[in-house]
Amino acid sequence: MDLLVTIDANYLQPLTVMLTSLHLAAPEDHWHVWLLHRSLSEAQVADLISRTDDWGWQLSAIQVAAEHFEEPKTTKRYPQEMYYRLLCGELLPESVKKVIYLDPDILVLHSLKPLWRKRLAGHLFAAATHSGFTDMINDLNRVRLNQDHGYYNSGVLVINVAKARRQIKLDDINQALRQYERQLVLPDQDLLNLLYGDWVLPLDEQRYNYDARKFLGYYTRSHGKHDMPWVMAHTAILHFCGSAKPWQPGHDTRFTALYLNYLNRL
Repeated sequence: MDLLVTIDANYLQPLTVMLTSLHLAAPEDHWHVWLLHRSLSEAQVADLISRTDDWGWQLSAIQVAAEHFEEPKTTKRYPQEMYYRLLCGELLPESVKKVIYLDPDILVLHSLKPLWRKRLAGHLFAAATHSGFTDMINDLNRVRLNQDHGYYNSGVLVINVAKARRQIKLDDINQALRQYERQLVLPDQDLLNLLYGDWVLPLDEQRYNYDARKFLGYYTRSHGKHDMPWVMAHTAILHFCGSAKPWQPGHDTRFTALYLNYLNRL
């Protein structure tokens, strides 16, 4: 199975935690990790390779030239590397036909083989929306971007790389960045929805992109069925969305201790 990750040095430790959780969730699974980066050092890459070698995995690091983008909308929180997932068709070798992309602020709790085996049936991506207690956030994003589909989270994606090579172009992304600059809040995620939302296969968010901030919303919507034991038994991907992260001082939510347990195992 092929896994795509795209980071800068600020997310090296969270990436290592995520990969560790992926291994511990299903030690028998084998992954080829494709790391797209712009500025990691040889030593940082070597450390990641050493860890994945211990698990019997393969890690291939591809450095992307800094000038690859003409004018990306970036911030400290959203660096240039966030666009690489959309452009993986032109950045990965021709032999790669499909990948699962994961953000580094994730814990994997169960094997991702069922996700890998999902048939994309001509779609560019598979992704989940985050609807919350009501669908108000999705409705607001539909109005903001003038779309009639759900607002998909870009932190977990199954990507049809072969189709992306034909359909996703850097010129289209740069044009959208110029045209919609004022409307873009989460640039890469907004671009995914703006340009490619009609080619997304919906995923079950509580199974494959559970927003760790929204336990009470999920619990209420399920009439109390989706309690903590349900999450631990059924959720494959737990995503720490938002600006507050469980590795930061002062973070103390229902899932913080679970994350710190994985962090301590490093």
